[in-house]
Amino acid sequence: MSLIETRGIWLTNTDSKVLRSKQRIAEAMDFLAETGFNVVFPVVWNQGVTLYPSQIMQQIFGVAINPSFIGRDPLREVIVEARRVGLKVIPWFEYGFASSYNSNGGMLLQTKPEWAARDRNGKLLQKNGFEWMNALDPQVQEFMLNLVLEVVNNYDVDGIQGDDRLPALPAEGGYDEGTIALYRQQFQQNPPQNHQDRQWLQWRADILTEFLARLYQQVKRVNPNLIVSMSPNIYDWGFKEYLQDSVTWLNRGIVDMIHPQIYRRDFLSYKCIVNRLITEQFTDATLPKLAPGILMKLGAYCITPEHLIKAIECNRKRGIKGEVFFFYEGLGENDRALAKLLRNGIYAQSASFPTLADLNAGAGNSRRSLSLWQKLERFLRNLF
Repeated sequence: MSLIETRGIWLTNTDSKVLRSKQRIAEAMDFLAETGFNVVFPVVWNQGVTLYPSQIMQQIFGVAINPSFIGRDPLREVIVEARRVGLKVIPWFEYGFASSYNSNGGMLLQTKPEWAARDRNGKLLQKNGFEWMNALDPQVQEFMLNLVLEVVNNYDVDGIQGDDRLPALPAEGGYDEGTIALYRQQFQQNPPQNHQDRQWLQWRADILTEFLARLYQQVKRVNPNLIVSMSPNIYDWGFKEYLQDSVTWLNRGIVDMIHPQIYRRDFLSYKCIVNRLITEQFTDATLPKLAPGILMKLGAYCITPEHLIKAIECNRKRGIKGEVFFFYEGLGENDRALAKLLRNGIYAQSASFPTLADLNAGAGNSRRSLSLWQKLERFLRNLF
């Protein structure tokens, strides 16, 4: 019986030279296939520009592609080389609703100031250095949706991916005039100044959930076999901080694969979160959709071989068939030590990337009922 697992890796244009030439892309795809990977998530939307020639970006902002790639189409090059070695390709919209990083909104909000998200003081919404477009605004949502549809209509991809910024908005946001008016219309009062107010959190999260539902439906309309993959922050921290209600996404069936970013630098923390997510968030019906995000490299940090193997073994013991690593450059560290470890060990047997039928296989099982904790948590959410 052939093995079916998600073995994925994120491909960035930050701290990586892979996308700088066709040759580097070809070599990277060879390397990934040889190591046992079966899917790559290449960045296509970062720093407020696309990594493919975009008519939408050209029309609205006059900038068709990241200036570093003028005259090329890195996405198309990745697809060609990935297909050659049998890898799936799911483009990753890394920046999501963020507009810029420490740049006062950057080109996007200089051109479209009305798209800015606002905090309770009416200032441009900033969090951890990122400035944000207003993810609750219908025009901004339409823009993001059109970027996603542009990719699925024009490229031979296997799906699309959002992350901790798509769909997302820092919980400190939502104090723009349009959102305030909408809230007032529904509740006959202004939004609370406490951005952590439970009703206010849920109301804004629901708007983002509806956006994801629309994105899911429209992607499926282009091709029902495309996978809608999401890599959100961990629930429920992601709900409280970025309005990402990933429990509801799963329960409503508006995500095919989910990769919570369990970016912990010690194994015990990773294991603890995996156990908690399985107990509190996932049911037998939704567990096949789970392939956690694992931090392989960030800055000077690189995962230890022991931690890497333990994390994958932990996943398999809990019935999790796959993982996605952040990010590609970690495989090449120390004379490709981690790649060799995977290829000669836990990824030695090749694995097929799951089909939609595989990802939905749990739906036919006797669905595990919600835990007492889940029921209590839902009750309290409705109460407050």
